[in-house]
Amino acid sequence: MKKILFVASEGVPFIKTGGLADVVGSLPKCIDKEYFDVRVFLPKYTCMKQEMKDKLQYVTHFYMDFNWKNVYVGVLEAVVDGVHYYFIDNESYFGGFKPYGDDVCYEIEKYAYFSKAVLSALPLVNFQPDIVHCHDWQTGLIPVYMKERFRGDLFFTGMKSIMTIHNLKFQGKWDVKTVKSITGLPDYYFTSDKLEAYKDANLLKGGIVFADAVTTVSETYAEEIKTAFYGEGLDGLLRARSGDLRGIVNGIDYTDFNPETDAHIVKPYNAVNFRKEKVKNKHALQEELGLRQDDKKMMIGLISRLTDQKGLDLIAYIMDELCQDDIQFVVLGTGEERYENMFRHFDWKYSDKVSANIYYSDALSHRIYASCDAFLMPSLFEPCGLSQLMSLRYGTIPIVRETGGLKDTVQAYNEYESTGTGFSFSNYNAHEMLNTIRYAEHIYYDKKREWNKIVDRAMAADFSWKVSAGKYQEMYDWLVG
Repeated sequence: MKKILFVASEGVPFIKTGGLADVVGSLPKCIDKEYFDVRVFLPKYTCMKQEMKDKLQYVTHFYMDFNWKNVYVGVLEAVVDGVHYYFIDNESYFGGFKPYGDDVCYEIEKYAYFSKAVLSALPLVNFQPDIVHCHDWQTGLIPVYMKERFRGDLFFTGMKSIMTIHNLKFQGKWDVKTVKSITGLPDYYFTSDKLEAYKDANLLKGGIVFADAVTTVSETYAEEIKTAFYGEGLDGLLRARSGDLRGIVNGIDYTDFNPETDAHIVKPYNAVNFRKEKVKNKHALQEELGLRQDDKKMMIGLISRLTDQKGLDLIAYIMDELCQDDIQFVVLGTGEERYENMFRHFDWKYSDKVSANIYYSDALSHRIYASCDAFLMPSLFEPCGLSQLMSLRYGTIPIVRETGGLKDTVQAYNEYESTGTGFSFSNYNAHEMLNTIRYAEHIYYDKKREWNKIVDRAMAADFSWKVSAGKYQEMYDWLVG
């Protein structure tokens, strides 16, 4: 049996700020237990919900040399949904009201500590993985440390590492002198072919250089990040490592996102009865949000962090035009102030058409997926994206820009062949997006049978974790033979 260790800064059901947590929480459950023993290491944040903290059991503690001090490392464990989790405990690093802070230097110190502590704890918890699967920059030092101070230790001999990039924009960068001092790594590691990039130390770069394999979260994004536009300064390195780089699209948990059993929605439905039942959710949402109640009106949803990455400047540009159409527009999310205020403005200006919900609610997000007819995702870049997978699952037709995972998971509608699961546009252009939305409106209003066939195909698409887990298993087999 092959042993795999996931290491990440967040994971469902313990702590979540974004899609990374969904991956770390869902993927280990779906990997074949007959052939793989998969365990997970996370930080023990004090801001975790009490009910999750109550599940943790003390394992051991020790002190390790870190950043010129002798530092405490506590190790706890829990088994949830058949997955064995370990936690690194140190309240001076993982205290506070939220998992991540704004002080980049401190964040680098915190996750350098976490990376070293995980490797130091492995012999004590008596788990000797064949592969350490690292996620994002917070774990970028693990492949480096494995090749440096843990190299001579028999326990680590033959152990391989994988670096998964969930979003290349976040890299963990700070000045070389400080990072050298924090990590204790010698000068040898801070050259342009290793951790140094553009005069700074870069933790993600270290992980990419020293890992035995590199993955990212969709095939298209794996190609895109080898180009200057998407490569965030690391495109040259990713081209150099292209032989070891693969894209595996994320999945979603089909038990959590299931219109037939979803406790958050008013009227459950499935692929057989959606024509009659789905609209009842729309009616209820219109009532809940104070929009005009009209079953026939096309409702478009947007659930997102309100940031530049998500293509919201395109929406700002054409929103007045779009609101002349016979549509309703429902937004849920928080983010940059200018976008929060933009949606509030349009809610005020078109109060019977636009509903801006500038907060986050998991329950409301489910109701939006179930109630809307279409779902808008015009991202500038999107490594994988999960919202379009959720909308497909609920028969809510995605309208996306052809980038990253959006291109890989949404097949554009072709009216001549009657194929496709959504609508897409290729250029980052507001009017190209508006034309695509209006084309979707035309099919929705004038070719309802065609629209329903798109819904049939969308709900039949399979983006459950089972499919992706199979691809990860192939990679593990390839790496350790």
